Amino acid sequence: MMCQSGRRHRRPHGYVLLKVETVEDNAWKSQPDAARRLGVLLARLGMLIDSGHMTPAHNSAGRAGATIASVHAEEVWRVHATARAKAGCLLKTRSTDSDR
Repeated sequence: MMCQSGRRHRRPHGYVLLKVETVEDNAWKSQPDAARRLGVLLARLGMLIDSGHMTPAHNSAGRAGATIASVHAEEVWRVHATARAKAGCLLKTRSTDSDR
């Protein structure tokens, strides 16, 4: 990011709180279950949620997870995406708050 003097300055680092909706239990999958379903580590699932690839959700008990629709969409994308698209997904960095 450039400031008026033409020098680059760093953005302050910190946590961004995600807006998380509470959904019905039948529309929700726990994070460990979603990770197993996609065949990824739990940390990778967190990255998918953080990057906007998956929709975070809480169940009626307040447990963190993802919507079943987003898990299914990610499964479909992984089946049909080209190797180039998958590599691009790995290399993407998190979008800035202004992009959301």
